[in-house]
Amino acid sequence: MSDISDLEGRITAALDKIGQGLDALAPKSDTVKAEEVADLKAALDEEKTANAQLEERVKAIKERQEGTLANLASEVERLRGLLEAGETGVARLRKVNGELRMNNSALRDAASAGVTEPHLVNKSMMAELEALRTAQAADRAELDAILSELEPMITSTGNANEESTDA
Repeated sequence: MSDISDLEGRITAALDKIGQGLDALAPKSDTVKAEEVADLKAALDEEKTANAQLEERVKAIKERQEGTLANLASEVERLRGLLEAGETGVARLRKVNGELRMNNSALRDAASAGVTEPHLVNKSMMAELEALRTAQAADRAELDAILSELEPMITSTGNANEESTDA
């Protein structure tokens, strides 16, 4: 008999636990549901706001990158133009110096043969003048390139000095 009462007690305890589990699974009241829905809506609104802020940041970063890219592209084009101008000057200088070497060689040959030919001297002088002009033009192009690089720095320094004296 004691076994039956033990079994009966265990069955009663198990039924109590089952009842408690069913109570926990029972549908919640409407007020609890409304609170959960309100909390979920508030969380959704917060996420939408955060998402919108992130989209604005991404848009601003993209615009800034596009502006930087455009500035870099224009700078590359400007530098490419300077490089091409420098290469043209160097090519011209090489050509003129080659002509000068040929004329000087012909002049030396004529002088060693004891023959002085005025047209060779004249041609050599003209080639040397052209070489000097070409070298001067190359130097001028280099100086112009340096000045074009320094001008923005000087302008920004001047503007900064004006702003500091105005304050």
